[in-house]
Amino acid sequence: DPEIVIQTTFPESNPFGHVVNGERNQIFLVVENKSDKNVTLQSVAGSFHHPETGTLIKNTSSLTYGFPLLEGSKLQIPYSFYSEFKPGDLRLNIWLEHTVDDDKYRVTAYDSVVTIVEPEPSWLDFKLLSTYLIVFAALAGASYTAYNAYIPSQKPKRKRPTEVSAPVGTVTASGSSGYQEEWIPEHHLKKTKGKKTKSDNAVVSEESSGEANGTEGKRTRKGKRY
Repeated sequence: DPEIVIQTTFPESNPFGHVVNGERNQIFLVVENKSDKNVTLQSVAGSFHHPETGTLIKNTSSLTYGFPLLEGSKLQIPYSFYSEFKPGDLRLNIWLEHTVDDDKYRVTAYDSVVTIVEPEPSWLDFKLLSTYLIVFAALAGASYTAYNAYIPSQKPKRKRPTEVSAPVGTVTASGSSGYQEEWIPEHHLKKTKGKKTKSDNAVVSEESSGEANGTEGKRTRKGKRY
């Protein structure tokens, strides 16, 4: 068999060699032809297996190249595959098929246990944001419908004008102004009554003095002779 040596490396963005679900996982194969014959690199394929029993779980995609690789030369080729498994450990096997003249050979390029992980959530992911918006709109619509269906709308009640109750009891008016004494505090009434008494006495005294003066005047006029 022609001597073909292969070295596999994951990209620098994936230093731990994790396989991310739902994303394109890439691995690089550096193929070196150490034989004295020219070979043709036909395809690269792979498969996932149980890490302990080696049971086949699923084959990966197969990529066809058809590149010639001259004797003593080296070539790097990329290989991409996808994963849709539960997070955990699986054995990943990748091989390279090449031909020399009409003979076909298979060389193992990678055979090791890898860790399956979920993609990290990103707030800038358009699909994730659109999903959140759709869910939020659906919840808002359902809440609005339930509110209108089960909670009756209450119209604001108009406030009735308050009626002023008439004073109970007999209303007495004092003086010429005709005000109601029941609505006036007692100490104001006492002051008012005191003032009125004084004014009434003054009026009576003035009237009595006027009458006396008038009588004297009449008497004086009668006693005067010309």
